[in-house]
Amino acid sequence: MRLVWFRNDLRLADNPALRHGCADEEPVAALFIISPTQWRQHKMAPIRQRFILAQVDVLGRELAALGIPLHLLRVETFAETPAALAALARDLGVTHLYANQAIELDEQRRDHGVTAALAEQEVSCHWLNGCCVLPPGRVLTGGREMFKVFTPFSRAWFKALDEDGFVIHRAPALRGEPLPWQPLAERAFVDEGLGELTPDPRWPVGEAEALRRLHAFLEQGVLDYGETRDFPAQGGTSVLSPYLAAGIVSPRQCVAALQQRLGARPQSKAQPGFVWLNELIWREFYRHLLVLIPTLSMNRPFKPETAALPWSWDPDAFAAWCAGRTGYPIVDAAMRCLNATGWMHNRLRMIVASFLTKDLHIHWRLGEDYFMSQLIDGDLAANNGGWQWAAGTGADAAPYFRVFNPTTQGQRFDPQGDFIRTWVTELADVPAAYVHQPHDWLRLKGRQDYPAPMVDHAVARVRAIEMFRDLEKT
Repeated sequence: MRLVWFRNDLRLADNPALRHGCADEEPVAALFIISPTQWRQHKMAPIRQRFILAQVDVLGRELAALGIPLHLLRVETFAETPAALAALARDLGVTHLYANQAIELDEQRRDHGVTAALAEQEVSCHWLNGCCVLPPGRVLTGGREMFKVFTPFSRAWFKALDEDGFVIHRAPALRGEPLPWQPLAERAFVDEGLGELTPDPRWPVGEAEALRRLHAFLEQGVLDYGETRDFPAQGGTSVLSPYLAAGIVSPRQCVAALQQRLGARPQSKAQPGFVWLNELIWREFYRHLLVLIPTLSMNRPFKPETAALPWSWDPDAFAAWCAGRTGYPIVDAAMRCLNATGWMHNRLRMIVASFLTKDLHIHWRLGEDYFMSQLIDGDLAANNGGWQWAAGTGADAAPYFRVFNPTTQGQRFDPQGDFIRTWVTELADVPAAYVHQPHDWLRLKGRQDYPAPMVDHAVARVRAIEMFRDLEKT
């Protein structure tokens, strides 16, 4: 018996673990492990938990139709996983385990424990690359080291991809009589302590939905992506991040579909589709960094010296930021959108992260954790990479120059205030000329229903720069 362990790769197509598990006629079973306590410790958002479990339900039904049973285990923490998986393997008569490689430190430690536990039962473990186009360790410098800077990583990534190529593998064929599938909602052990399992209707699950979104974006939006991606009211992004984070679609499928749409893989900024491909490469870069520098999984900065920065931990200021009550309209609209939908436009992520770290001078770790607690697409590598980039502690050489002005950012990327008015209802009737700095207009109307700015950005910006300059002197 071969056992395929699904994790953040909840798909049938282009799934290396599933493909290798189904490579011959030996019987195959599948597994998904629910770890509620561990999920909470990792700050996994409830909306993301529901999204994942809804996809597991779809996956279980589709596997059952192929004659492959999906077993569910509830194991509260990663520490308990090796023993529980070993017991299941013993009961099923498993000889080989197949799974796609995890890159996060806790997950790697769990997998090492699984390998050791199964070795005692003479079960072979096979760990494959299902989370990246090119696996960590493939994109190297001339000195055979992994990259710490994005631009040379990107150049080497293109070269390695040209050398290696890749193939998109289809879902496995029918392997036996279709099997029954009991929906997760009918299994009491699944929802105990997890709350309502009903997924958010704004985020339909299924590989078909992920591919529909991918192809709709490539058909309608990818050519204009470079011009529209920064404007949250325009809907110019692919909105594929939840599906990539859960592995409902693979990054290789995205690259392959882009190549098919354009007739070739774009290689430079001047070529259509390159800007979106570059975002996929950033995703790869952050995942490779997480493998190169395991301490990134432990709340440590990429630049060790920045651990000495005098960050604030002000709970009241942080709470105002979380609630979208900062007095800066674009920041407040972004945070309220996140709290209501579980998703935030990428330009807005940069704006609110810069505000928290460079205007409020609050530690990026608080923002990173809050995002994970709310985001449907919460992914440690991308989230950590983005927050450290914004804070000036990450893989970037010029932190002084990244202090976003929240007012001018709003004026530039939401010029008429359409996004702001959608989410900051107090400002729904404020004219476009005043919506980014509404306080004088509101005062003239005798209104006090929107907070005054928490800080003076010009003063806060100087303090942020001084923090880094003082660090250099020590």
